[in-house]
Amino acid sequence: MTSRHGTTTLWRPTGPRELDLVRELKWRAWPARLVGQPFFYPVLNEDYAVKIARDWNVKHDGAGFVTRFEVESQFLSRYPVRQAGGQTILELWVPAEELDDFNAHMAGEIEVVHEFR
Repeated sequence: MTSRHGTTTLWRPTGPRELDLVRELKWRAWPARLVGQPFFYPVLNEDYAVKIARDWNVKHDGAGFVTRFEVESQFLSRYPVRQAGGQTILELWVPAEELDDFNAHMAGEIEVVHEFR
């Protein structure tokens, strides 16, 4: 997790369907979670995002993408960092009902930084 000018850089591994929804939202927001998806999980380092996109999204969706985006650091302080495995497997758990508020605190656009097929 890196901070610049009051924002924190986060990554999100995603498949093609979610990426299409992000595109429809003009690269400025994450789409609402589906039924059965109680949390939105951005991750705190690029390597972890690459591993998920390459090893999981490609296998299940035929393609995987790593996105990068900025969120106001002060806002993020409400979400504890969760360790989902090893020391570098870190993520935030944003409740689905808070995603609109999360999106409102994003700074700039979501950008694709890696693509795997």
